[in-house]
Amino acid sequence: MPRPTMPDPRTMACIERLIGFDTVSRNSNLALIDWARVHLESHGAMIRMDWSADRQKANMLASFGQAPGGIVLSGHTDVVPVDGQAWTSDPFRAIVRDGKLFGRGACDMKGFVGVVLGHADDYAKASVREPIHVALTYDEEVGCLGIPHLIAAMQRWEVKPRSCVVGEPTSMRPVVAHKGGRVYRCKVKGKAAHSSLTPSAVNAVHYAARIVAFIQSIADREQRQGLRAEGFDVPHTTISVNIFKGGTAGNIVPDAAEFRFEFRYVPGFDPEALITEITRFAADELLPRMRDIDPRSDIEFELVNAIPALDTKETDPIFSRVRDLAPDKNVGKVSYGTEASFFQKGGVPAMVCGPGSIVEAHKPDEFVTLDQLALCDRFIDGLIGADRG
Repeated sequence: MPRPTMPDPRTMACIERLIGFDTVSRNSNLALIDWARVHLESHGAMIRMDWSADRQKANMLASFGQAPGGIVLSGHTDVVPVDGQAWTSDPFRAIVRDGKLFGRGACDMKGFVGVVLGHADDYAKASVREPIHVALTYDEEVGCLGIPHLIAAMQRWEVKPRSCVVGEPTSMRPVVAHKGGRVYRCKVKGKAAHSSLTPSAVNAVHYAARIVAFIQSIADREQRQGLRAEGFDVPHTTISVNIFKGGTAGNIVPDAAEFRFEFRYVPGFDPEALITEITRFAADELLPRMRDIDPRSDIEFELVNAIPALDTKETDPIFSRVRDLAPDKNVGKVSYGTEASFFQKGGVPAMVCGPGSIVEAHKPDEFVTLDQLALCDRFIDGLIGADRG
């Protein structure tokens, strides 16, 4: 089969429309969703909507065929901001030059979504063999906030697909695993005093720093001897404190401190055990000393966000199906999270495969090559069983 070099014109037309919608995560995605709904309905899709609590955003599931089983083609509609970036063209206008298509989201991931929507007129015929579902989600870029609601809605709707492909940029290489992630906020409440009277105070920054040091000791332990998962760039669980706030003046013992930490864990690692270890250290080693001085002292941990790990098995039918159709047969593992793991957790085996390189995502002059889009066109044809000679 000759290597394709130019995308389907239907794909190009859809990507151009998609990039034209400013769906930075802080904005509504409803204009894009409304356009996609009309487009898919015109080709025979049954549309189901799942609204955010404020109804300013929505997930959408478009179904061709209503029988059990089938495949989901899934992508997120939001993009990262362009603020402060030096673009050489309008980020919300698709521009083609030098074999590349430029625009915010061209790579992550309106390129894949454009391919999926561009092939909509093939799905009604293909759905005779198995149902085809197109899933569009909101707020992936700010922590995969929309996808849990769509998974719950699909369960209420009794939509039970057998497999899913999420089209994050993998350079059309099949990805079978990624790390899970959790983000926590820790708030330490102490007692303020003049810095000349430190024995009467509970220094929130000091106690927060002790928790940070304990977290670093766990990170060091995982790097030395933690569970290994070969195939990842960093084959063990990582933990880091990324934001720390505390203190108001140089001569006041601070009564409040706050920090955020995250861990990215390999498949098979128990994230509950890790957070339990940290909270137990705070409760057993620090709080008693703090409350001896002021009983109102406290340490609180709040889960900010959680993304499950993805670990697709070779025995899952989607594994061989995607690997055999992908232009690159070497399956990979990545450290960043995707919505594929939410489908897997919801009982739908999933893989990640899409056009473009993750290296180009989120940058100024974000692009996807036309060659990658053409390869994705052929990939979607194979997934749905379209015969184009």
